[in-house]
Amino acid sequence: MKKIFLLGFCCFLFACQDKEVLLPMAAETVVADVKDHSPVYLFFKIQGEDTLVDVNRKSTISSTNWLFNVDKRLPLRKVILEVKKLQSKKEGSMHKSETSENYFTYNDTVKKTMAFFPFTKVKYKLENPNSFNIYMNKYGLVRVGNDIFSKNELQGFLDTLSNSRSMKVCFAYDKQMSFGRYIETKFFVKKLLTKKGITINYNLDYIY
Repeated sequence: MKKIFLLGFCCFLFACQDKEVLLPMAAETVVADVKDHSPVYLFFKIQGEDTLVDVNRKSTISSTNWLFNVDKRLPLRKVILEVKKLQSKKEGSMHKSETSENYFTYNDTVKKTMAFFPFTKVKYKLENPNSFNIYMNKYGLVRVGNDIFSKNELQGFLDTLSNSRSMKVCFAYDKQMSFGRYIETKFFVKKLLTKKGITINYNLDYIY
């Protein structure tokens, strides 16, 4: 039987065969509780000089909400490749419920509890959009066109965008960033403010 232990700020999540998942962290809770769920584990594994994703979804039931317990040390691209496969399997199941959701688990460092980040509606594209986008790299820098600046300057950049016509902004993420940094960045993006006529597409993430 799988058990979950919260160890202060570390929040190690133990699963079968004594494997462990080191969860991402954030200072707020998006969703506090999820009923009727099944766990998916994406373990961090080193083989030679390669970092591998070791997936365990033996206990998943397609009609339930899925909790993706992803080790924060894993590279984002490898995580999203597995997530897309699992999303497709769930969507293709004849037993899937139309109301079931997908969540990433993480540790709320303020409440010191496990929390849940919904991503059911997010579409992941493993490509360069070749159109206007805001690219977040693994070092916390932002690239827009030929301009590169710090993450803390991004709000100021958004404030300079013209609102003379409607504009939808999408975000792209460095495929080499860790999953933990990705979740951290998603929380940052969620708090950005935009002027009238400019919207952020939170349901489309480019990974390249």
